[in-house]
Amino acid sequence: MHRHPAAETIETRGCSIVLRRVEGPQARELFLLCRPPGEGVAAGLQAEAVYRAILDVLEAEGGDLGAVVCETVFLRDLRRDLEPVRAARESALDACGGPPWRPALTEVEQPPLNEGARLEVSLQAVLPLADGSPFTADPLGAGCARSRGLRVHLGQETRLYAGGLYGAGEDAYEQTLSMFGVAEDLLRQAGMEFRDVVRTWIHLAEMDRDYAGLNRARREFFEARGIDPGPASTGIGGVPASGGHALCLGLYALERPGAVERSPMSAPTLNEAPLYGSDFARGMRVVETNKIALHVSGTASIDEAGRTAHPDDFEAQAARMLLNVSALLEGQGAGFGDVVSAVTYLSRRGDAARLREKLREAGFDGFPNALVEAPICRPDLLCEVEALAVLPKRPGIGR
Repeated sequence: MHRHPAAETIETRGCSIVLRRVEGPQARELFLLCRPPGEGVAAGLQAEAVYRAILDVLEAEGGDLGAVVCETVFLRDLRRDLEPVRAARESALDACGGPPWRPALTEVEQPPLNEGARLEVSLQAVLPLADGSPFTADPLGAGCARSRGLRVHLGQETRLYAGGLYGAGEDAYEQTLSMFGVAEDLLRQAGMEFRDVVRTWIHLAEMDRDYAGLNRARREFFEARGIDPGPASTGIGGVPASGGHALCLGLYALERPGAVERSPMSAPTLNEAPLYGSDFARGMRVVETNKIALHVSGTASIDEAGRTAHPDDFEAQAARMLLNVSALLEGQGAGFGDVVSAVTYLSRRGDAARLREKLREAGFDGFPNALVEAPICRPDLLCEVEALAVLPKRPGIGR
């Protein structure tokens, strides 16, 4: 069932944009995925077309690039393409008057499965209603120059979006502890603490080498601060934009007067991640001022005992992955029709056609869904998906 306007696919400037709108009592929230013109076009030209196309869509919705609160750029070849993409992006921002803030930004090498695309861009924008609550935003920084966040005030609610957070250290364990410390500094600037974080994204340049170090450091950090349960999370392979770092962090946190209503999501089809040493919730239900958000963590073909289900069988793994996501959503009274944004990760590019077929067959479509190539936390896992689903606010809930 769809509780939101159906997704719209918009063709402009040679790009294809999938747009999903969430109409809340305080603001309209937009979720976009933009795919560039096809093969043979250089990354800088693709990026120029992408950001002009995004601006076209946002202006049609009554906003501009200043409405964007968080953005992920998936790059095919980071070393080759990052700087021309950044230049095109800054040019687009300058062309619309230079917004007073920049969104939380994650730039990662995870090659799009769309052939010929040097990049894809996924983003979220917030357009407050004319008669709604006040909306303000201000940038925050911590750690290295590109570790930054955006604090957003929507009515009495404060949100922190952050991306590209890095830590110092000789290995992934040390860098993780430092990285979480940088995040904590950013949260303090926003008047929050780490327990206000409801969602994290962690990209690791060398998954096989560094995933254990990440998990050991994260567990120590959470135990030291009494964080239980952990936030919803995705830990996935991807080369971070800042060279010399083994991994990077993105996060979303929420705070308002009184307690934010939040609860971990679970499902009978898969076990809890901390049981095998990875400290995150399978999902997190959060009552916001504008919506009820269901953050589904990175989810793969895991069974009730935490084992990999169907090793070496891609189609069976894809089906089990989607079964697990469906079960997590069903536990909250939701379904695939409530998903507003997703990212699907594929460990073997040659499985792309079968992946698309399995997603269509299951009805996991009708919303922005970035399909990218990325190493997954276990070598025998072939695909993984994360999702954000939204339920409408009922009067009097979460005020």
